Amino acid sequence: MTSRQTTSEKPKYFDLDIHGIGYLNRVREVTPENGSPFLSVTIAALRGPADNVQHTHFDCVVSGEEAKDLVRQLMPAVEADMKVLVGFHLSDLQAEAFTFKQGERAGTTGIGLKSRLLRFQWIKVDGQPFLAPVARDAIA
Repeated sequence: MTSRQTTSEKPKYFDLDIHGIGYLNRVREVTPENGSPFLSVTIAALRGPADNVQHTHFDCVVSGEEAKDLVRQLMPAVEADMKVLVGFHLSDLQAEAFTFKQGERAGTTGIGLKSRLLRFQWIKVDGQPFLAPVARDAIA
């Protein structure tokens, strides 16, 4: 056995996937000084008991092509402060430290959660279906 991979071998890769329900916020096109522009969103994921829901915020780069198209369609609804509730699939979670620049926590350290948005399982805008759930493993 050699330490080099042949071209037919795929590299091993470990996924860290997150599936959940949350609200889509802060849809934006980001143009960094060095690098390619990308589409970004924040998802306020719901967790905990239904009578005491907590939110965990994920800053996401939208990487799935279908997800990019849907996010662009949803941008006007998000900007109009409509409630856009989504079933989501994220990958590659990373924590990043930052320093608050304003407010009562100015100067203190916080942690931001960064991820990639791969796809939506379903979408509702103000309670109305926008994208119905799809059985992705169903045979056509």
